[in-house]
Amino acid sequence: MTTLTSPHDLIAAIPFLIGYHPTNSLVLVSLKDDLVGMAMRVDYPSLASIEKSQEPYELLVQHVVREGAQSALVVAYVPDDRSDGEEILNAIATTLVRADVALRESLLIVEGRYRSLLCSDVHCCPPEGNPVEEITQSRVAVEQVAQGILMPLDNVETLVESLSSLPLALDPGFIERVNEFSVAIDSQTLHADQKDGAIAVIDLMSRFIAGSVGHNIGADQELSARVIGRLSDIQVRDFALGSHDANTLDTYAVMWRYLMRIAPCGYIAPLASLLAAVSYESGAGALAQHCIDRALADNGGYSLATLLRRVFSAGWPPEAFATLRAELHPKVCASIFGR
Repeated sequence: MTTLTSPHDLIAAIPFLIGYHPTNSLVLVSLKDDLVGMAMRVDYPSLASIEKSQEPYELLVQHVVREGAQSALVVAYVPDDRSDGEEILNAIATTLVRADVALRESLLIVEGRYRSLLCSDVHCCPPEGNPVEEITQSRVAVEQVAQGILMPLDNVETLVESLSSLPLALDPGFIERVNEFSVAIDSQTLHADQKDGAIAVIDLMSRFIAGSVGHNIGADQELSARVIGRLSDIQVRDFALGSHDANTLDTYAVMWRYLMRIAPCGYIAPLASLLAAVSYESGAGALAQHCIDRALADNGGYSLATLLRRVFSAGWPPEAFATLRAELHPKVCASIFGR
């Protein structure tokens, strides 16, 4: 994520960080060495939840602490029928101070206008606030799009829809092809199938990197069916989990999302879990959680999805998860390729 130098930059960055334009929300963004880390969004707290808990923001702040953040940015998207935005932001600020995390910005957004609670200059921060500018006019948006990152979706409903199945997932011929590549745990060709699956992942990613996906629909669907089917094996899935690096993370996210949306029922969970993992590493915590929902809807007992939900809920720093994944990958490669 680009450097954030103004309130407008922060407001423009948040939809990119969580994947959609939030409303009725609290968003906390962690900073480490002035670099943007994880963005965490929660629903704007109800009056009942505030009255029930004396420390309603403790858990939110603890996620920032576990990530090793030195400072944080907070934005409250206040519902139209509420007027307690300042009180809530001040309570979060107090919780951050107790946790020894510096507050770099605290923004209140009400009815299309924003105001910084840390700015006392009425010329730049008038009591009535400043209008929230169109995201397309921001420097942040220009830089993100230039890097190949898609514009944020309108709302969380649109985000969920962007993860839903495409018509190909219901095509009988495609389903049959995927089933042919499915890996049985007692298969006499198990090792050969695992190796074929790992190679298929590499081959399909090479096409995505080259931008050639879609040029040959038949070949792409054949290779996609092969990858989806082979990912039914845990070793192939773990190989896929460790295949990306910082340079290819965004491209893998595009590939896993595409495959997840064309995967037939029963094959979605591995792909949704892979997309959750790369989303979490890139700081898109909200998208990662919705991917886990998609995985568990397909397979309620899928072990990787359950593990990732625990990791996300515990507030593991994305760097720690990436390190663990990278340490596992050579062992998986040795098992599959025999070296």
